[in-house]
Amino acid sequence: MTGQLSYERYTLPFRAPLRTAHGPWVSREGFWLAWKTESGVVRSEAAPIPGFGGMSMAEIQAGLERLGSEPTESDLQLAMQQGGELAFALGSLNSDWRDWVQEGPDYVPVAGLLPAGRAAFERVDSLLELGFRTFKWKVGVGDPRDEQGMLDDLLGAMPDGARVRLDANGGWDRRTAERWLSVCADRPNIEFIEQPCAADAVDLLLGLAGDYPVTLALDEAVLGQADFVRWRDLGWPGVYVIKPALWGNPCDLITTMRETKADVVISSALETRVGARVTLAVAFALGGGEARAAGVGVWPLFVDATYDGPHALPFLKREAVLALADNLAEGSR
Repeated sequence: MTGQLSYERYTLPFRAPLRTAHGPWVSREGFWLAWKTESGVVRSEAAPIPGFGGMSMAEIQAGLERLGSEPTESDLQLAMQQGGELAFALGSLNSDWRDWVQEGPDYVPVAGLLPAGRAAFERVDSLLELGFRTFKWKVGVGDPRDEQGMLDDLLGAMPDGARVRLDANGGWDRRTAERWLSVCADRPNIEFIEQPCAADAVDLLLGLAGDYPVTLALDEAVLGQADFVRWRDLGWPGVYVIKPALWGNPCDLITTMRETKADVVISSALETRVGARVTLAVAFALGGGEARAAGVGVWPLFVDATYDGPHALPFLKREAVLALADNLAEGSR
């Protein structure tokens, strides 16, 4: 890679605050990178998730400042080897993401995102009308007993064959997790429970996965390749929810997942359309067959729709991702 590197920091407000176990989240912050060569300009995105355990904005900016405007090939390779959000952005600049989309399936199934609390009921009706049959609901936000009552109402509103993923964002303690797992054990349309307890509660997570019939998934616990290898070697029996934008070099991610044949869900990190194209391309590269629905049904997301990825539909078509790339060349970013 030979060229000039520049970057710009952005802050974009969400259309509505997102409620998670970590509290409300009102805007997205990150960096857009631009790599200029004789062939033109390629753009990418480095954007951490607050409270998720990855890089901070300050760490990303420090890394960009170290690289400077004309980084050498060895500088870029070293930065990518360290993984994380900056490595994703740098790897995206030199990736074959268009080939990943074109060589993948015609479409990728998508899970619809439901907001926390009772707001999920209004949202689920509109998603069902669109044809969604896999849903992700944020829990661990309100009183567990209230949420468990809402769960039955939510499941009752869904047709046969619909599946729900519960995402606690690591917010449950042992006792709360055990109660939830007992409740969900008798509800076969719960596809899995995502990150029930904190990422560092290794023994607790392994114990829960072995003691209950409900499938568990890791999210915050597998930010990058080192985390994945650790859990794989520990014998994790469940699903890995992987956010490419937090992992590192997307080429390495695809290679690792193809070699290990892990049970994976590719998930958005609430990127702008700049980063979305590569995240979606990874979903195509690892899609097909019996692949689980990707967790990329997050847009429209921003007050300024210019920065949204493809709007949430139950199936993401190849053409929508390739069209997103065309829009990048025409738009302001």
